[in-house]
Amino acid sequence: MATRAFTIRLKKDPDSGWYAVRCVELPEAISQGKTEEEALKNIKEAIELVLEEREEQARKQGGRLIELAV
Repeated sequence: MATRAFTIRLKKDPDSGWYAVRCVELPEAISQGKTEEEALKNIKEAIELVLEEREEQARKQGGRLIELAV
C-alpha cells in the first residue's frame, strides 16, 4: 500500500483524560487512547481497516480504487 497523508483531529477529554481521535478525510475512522501516542497508533490501524474495507467493496462492485494526486 502506498504511503498517504491524512488529517487527524486529536482531542483530550478533560474528565477522563483519554484522547479521542478521528480522521477528517475518512469519517468512519475513529479511535481513542489513554495517551496521545496510543490514540495515534489506534487511528492508524482504524484508517488501514477503513481503506481495506473500501477496496474490498470496490472489488465486489466490479471496480477498484485508484490513487490520484491533484
